[in-house]
Formats: sequence, C-alpha cells, structure tokens
Amino acid sequence: MEEFYFYTEGLTVGYHGIPLIKNIKIQLKRGEILTLIGPNGAGKTTILKSIIRQLEPLGGVAVLDGRRMGEMTGKELSRKLSVVLTDRVRPELMTCRDVVATGRYPYTGKFGILGKEDHRMVREAMELVHIEELEERDFSKTSDGQKQRVMLARAICQEPDIIVLDEPTSFLDIRYKLEFLSILQNMSRRRKLSVIMSLHELDLAERISHQIVCVRGDKVDRFGPPEEIFTPGYIPELYEITAGSFEPLTGSLELEPVKGVPEVFVLAGNGKGTPVYRHLQRAGIPFATGILWENDLDYPAARALASAVIAVPPFSAAEEEVILRAQKQLDACREVVCTVEPESLGEWGNPLRRLLEHAEKQGKVVNGNTCQRSRKTGIIEKTSDC
Repeated sequence: MEEFYFYTEGLTVGYHGIPLIKNIKIQLKRGEILTLIGPNGAGKTTILKSIIRQLEPLGGVAVLDGRRMGEMTGKELSRKLSVVLTDRVRPELMTCRDVVATGRYPYTGKFGILGKEDHRMVREAMELVHIEELEERDFSKTSDGQKQRVMLARAICQEPDIIVLDEPTSFLDIRYKLEFLSILQNMSRRRKLSVIMSLHELDLAERISHQIVCVRGDKVDRFGPPEEIFTPGYIPELYEITAGSFEPLTGSLELEPVKGVPEVFVLAGNGKGTPVYRHLQRAGIPFATGILWENDLDYPAARALASAVIAVPPFSAAEEEVILRAQKQLDACREVVCTVEPESLGEWGNPLRRLLEHAEKQGKVVNGNTCQRSRKTGIIEKTSDC
C-alpha cells in the first residue's frame, strides 16, 4: 500500500447508522485524478463527505499519506487536503479575494493575519483560475460559475496534496468546464496534486481521469482506468438507460431512434451524415443509411438512430451483395439524401457512386445539382451550383 497516497479499506458509509454503500475500495497515487460516476442518488456525495470527515464512516478506514485520516487533527488534515463541495457558501461582505484568502487559514496564526507569502499564494491561485478581474467584486454578487472558480482558487491557495470536489463543473458553461478541468489536469501533472471528484459529464470523466469509481446500488460496482470502465454496454447498464443510447468510444449521447419502415435513405460518410440523422430523428422520420464502414465517423450515430444500417467491416470492400442490399433498401424509400461527394472518396466511393446514380434515375435525390428543399425532410443541400 506504500505506493498509494490515498486508499480506503472496507470503508462503509451511510446516515444515522444505516449503511448506504459498503466495502468501498479506492486507491490513488500522487498526481492521479480519480472520478466517481453513477446515477443520481447513488451515494457519490456521501462517499466524498465521508472521506473528508464531514460524515463519520460507519466502518473501515481511509488512509492519507500513510496515516489514518480519523487520527489526524483538523489542522494536519487541512494542510494536506482541501475541499470544494456544491454546498452554497454565503460569506457576508467579502470580496472574491477575501474568500480566496481564507484558504490560507492552516498557515496563519490565531488572528489569521496574512504575511507576504500568504498574499503571494492568494495572487497566484487567482491567476491560475483566471479570476484576477473579480478580485474586488462582492462574492455574493458573482454568478454561480464565478463562485465555483473562486472556491477552486481558495482550495488551491491552501496548498493541498489532494483536493476533493463534488460536481465541480455543475454551474460552468462549456468554456469554463474545459478550462476548469484543464487547470486540475495541469496541477496533477506539474505539482503532483491528487484529485478526487464526482462528475456527471461522462465524456469529460473518461478524458481526464486516471481512475474511475462506479457507484451502483450498495457497492462500488467497478473501479479502474477509463478503458476498463467505458466498455460496450456497461454505462447503459450502470445508469439503467432505457431511452436513447450512449457511445463509450466517443462519449456521445443519442435520443431514441424513430421506429418504423425507413422513408428516407441517407448516403453518408466522413461524419457528414450525422447532422442529417439527427435532423430526421427530430422530425420523427424513420430512415436507412449506408454504405458505411464500421470505423466511419457516422457509424455510431447511424447505429443509434437509423432503422436500418448497411455497413461493412473497417477497410473492407463493399461486396456486390452488400451494394444490392443497399440498393433494395434505397428502392423502398421515397427520398434519398446525399451528404457526401463520392468522387472525393476515390475508389472507396464507387459503391456510393452507384447508389447515387441509381437514385438519380428514379428522381429521388434531394440535392441534385441545385438547391432543393424536401417537403418531408426539410433538408436543404447546397452544391457548387447554388
């Protein structure tokens, strides 16, 4: 166990003596990022609160830097661990800089007077999370996203070895989500800061985490690196997804497909078809698509949204039987939407070229050589003649 900076053994957490999650096993090395995922109400926040001693564990131990956390004094713990929870902080008449400066309390005397080094750390922490412009602003008058970044700066200012965060990106827009997590990642690399947090954004959890804890029922269902967690079929099982789908490779979510006999055939590839698939799904129109290679950018969305997909294995030629099957499916549809130029695909585009020519003879192609709008699909396809 010496190689792990933080770990738990037999940790059991709950409320009022009633166990919620039993025998939690977590192991974290210095500089690693560990993320808890799982459905709402699964107990992720309860685990975090038990780790930071806001809740008393019902059993087992949590060990930090070789010492049981239950045996550490508050001041000892505050010099090694800092916390950013979703609980709203409401300080009275404090600027953002004042709030960040409270992170220095483990290092100040009983009167809390900041020295030269403390002021330097406050300034550096604010620069790290890019909130210098908020320095003199009343903390209570900032947005939720700004508050979250101020609280991160406060935690960084504490100079911890490990930081615990509960859903830290909840109030952030996409720019600040990425910026926030990039800051954590850089600090884990450069300063060997260890991070334990919960996230709802599975795509971000997969990209940033060294280890992932899956909380399900009364136990940790899986624990390991992302490549062992995001396996086909597991995430829908963990979250009990009954509507729509989740693609573990890309982290993308799709709504339920429209059921029924395909009315539109989409010639797609290179990611050009996915926006059309989603357009048709929103319009409630069942569709078929092909011919796609199974490693094509369009394939995950096609598999999730199309009523029928004509596909071939990666780097394989489309055999005559596959082309004829696609042609038969196309014949049964009232319209054909072409999202790619087969000529741009070279020899690999020959099957699509044949299908397009076949559809043009039947007068089914939506785009053709001019801008057209399909009355049914509402899709406009622009070409060089528009």
